[in-house]
Amino acid sequence: MIVDTHCHIDLYPNPRQVLEGSVQANITVLAMTNLPSHFEMGYSHFQSLKRIRLALGMHPLMANSHKKEFDLFLKNLNKTSYIGEVGLDFSKEGISTKEIQIDTFSKILNSISGQNKILSIHSRKAEKEVLELLIKNNIQSAIFHWYSGGLNLIDQIVREGYYFSVNPAMVKSLNGKKIIAKIPLNKLLLESDGPFIKNNQKTLHPWELKEMFSHISHLKGVNFCEVEKQIETNFYTLISDLK
Repeated sequence: MIVDTHCHIDLYPNPRQVLEGSVQANITVLAMTNLPSHFEMGYSHFQSLKRIRLALGMHPLMANSHKKEFDLFLKNLNKTSYIGEVGLDFSKEGISTKEIQIDTFSKILNSISGQNKILSIHSRKAEKEVLELLIKNNIQSAIFHWYSGGLNLIDQIVREGYYFSVNPAMVKSLNGKKIIAKIPLNKLLLESDGPFIKNNQKTLHPWELKEMFSHISHLKGVNFCEVEKQIETNFYTLISDLK
């Protein structure tokens, strides 16, 4: 069973084609949005779908839109159990809006503290700060999307009960392989991060994630079927509190 926990269906050239392809492939997809206004535009297209859910997002690299969009975030909060993509980005690309990002992310976490929500988290160059804010706001369920931070922080993230979603781009780098090898199998989930990842020069789609089971199996020295079964179990454990 394939579960794609982080995919930007609305950013593909033909979102409807990806949506229909995912339904036909009978896979589960958590579809991210980058702003609440994007969530509002897409919501009606996802409402009737059983295994594809739209997440409410506020991307850190869109910080200049956060102030005008935050009321929309609160307005739509009760429409979904999934929050993403949210977080912090202190890379060269995002550092100039650091204070806005921290303010927005803190308000988001405060608004959902104590609620049964699952977050997909962006944490590039801000992993420690993200973790501290999650703990401070008593966030129970979170997935670190495409984690690229230090290996030494992984154990603490795991102790807090959080998960990691990994993708085919990570297995192409030494650091990515080290990260996947370090994460306990019972805290791993899959993601395509489509349409931002290419596979054999072509844009990756959610239904093409099965090869990740082989990569993880090789990195951890664990049977393919055991990897597939455990990652499915991980997802159902994660969402069990939503029921």
